[in-house]
Amino acid sequence: MGIKKTALVFCIFGIPFLLGISIVGYWYYTTRVEQRILLPNFGTVPEFSLTSEDNHPVSRNALLGKVSVVDFIFTQCAGACPLMSSKMSELQEVLFVDNNVQFISFSVDPETDTQGVLSEYAKQYNATKGRWLFLTGKKVDIYQITKQGFHLGLDVEGDNAIIHSQKFVLIDHQGAIRGYYDSEDDQAIKNLIRDAHILARRIAA
Repeated sequence: MGIKKTALVFCIFGIPFLLGISIVGYWYYTTRVEQRILLPNFGTVPEFSLTSEDNHPVSRNALLGKVSVVDFIFTQCAGACPLMSSKMSELQEVLFVDNNVQFISFSVDPETDTQGVLSEYAKQYNATKGRWLFLTGKKVDIYQITKQGFHLGLDVEGDNAIIHSQKFVLIDHQGAIRGYYDSEDDQAIKNLIRDAHILARRIAA
């Protein structure tokens, strides 16, 4: 068989075969790696009743069936919150292709952060409606779910300075807390992206 015919046969049969082997190999490798990653379970998020920036009621049911990346911010924050929201915006972009992942920001200053205020804040960070929610409600409810539900610190010091966690929280599709990630740690953010993908793929498994 001539060189040209051999090359033609390879193009017709060899390349698709090698491509198929590569896809199967990648799937097998990633599956085996993911099986070895056992994410911890820090308990289940309790029931809550809050309101989104679009003035829609939101409960714990909004967490079910989706993987949720959660943070706690407030719009008047001059410190960590703008950086956290910028990071969340980047996460939204990176994970946008996965429809099983959503983003939720709880305001820890609900008396200031009305639906209108949160709606404008959402626009600043290019939040996709229905994909990245901003929640507000009664202060007592917010503080209770932050401390007792998500096991995160939250306090007021000095001239009403709000001290809150700078961690992102990863919630699985059953409402269980599966990880905490330092928003200022680049490696932690990479781990968050990896773990969100893993949990999202397990929904369809």
